[in-house]
Amino acid sequence: MADRPSTSAANQPIRLLLVDDHQMVLDGLTAMLRPHSDQAVVVASTTDARDACRLAVDTQPDIALVDVRMRSLTGLELCAELGRVAPATKVVLLTVYDDEQYLFEGLRAGAAGYLIKKVVAEELLGHLRRVVEGEIVVDPSLAGRVALSAARLQRGEFWPGALLGLSQRESEVLELMVHGHSNRAIAARLVLGEETIKTHASSIYRKLGVADRGQAVAFALREGVFV
Repeated sequence: MADRPSTSAANQPIRLLLVDDHQMVLDGLTAMLRPHSDQAVVVASTTDARDACRLAVDTQPDIALVDVRMRSLTGLELCAELGRVAPATKVVLLTVYDDEQYLFEGLRAGAAGYLIKKVVAEELLGHLRRVVEGEIVVDPSLAGRVALSAARLQRGEFWPGALLGLSQRESEVLELMVHGHSNRAIAARLVLGEETIKTHASSIYRKLGVADRGQAVAFALREGVFV
């Protein structure tokens, strides 16, 4: 394998791998960065998250820009995989979701940044340079909310399950599961669609590292989440 080009010098462009399951997004990012090739170059891109690890090994990018929600793998799962097969490549999550829970999960998975897709070229390049220099970057639109959430967590002023990475709605759904309610009953209680409840349930299972409702309920009881 060829030696990886170094970007340690400030005048070296940052080598990027783009991963998003929408080709339009990849094309847009590539076009946006093209006039700034002295600062960043796209060495590979893919709509297939499962192909991203191979591309990272082959092209040795400095940073992988990865969407959070994709069809084959989530950006969070891919972040962990890239950390295993290409540890020198830093992952920055680039998403439409300005959700601090996704941010917290991403940082736990090893991401070096979390940015919102409305970012313009100059801002993106500044964030990427900071990541290369060893910083963790968070989109400014989220920074204040994250600081507030962190302070509330520290004081214990949060919903049950927050420390496990559950959103407030997910915590409500899990509590109703613990009390024995079906998806239909939970949907009626929370005035939501049954499919929405199923989506929340899948997210709960993933975050708790369990396979089904029974294991999730057992986990919640064992950990005393709703005491």
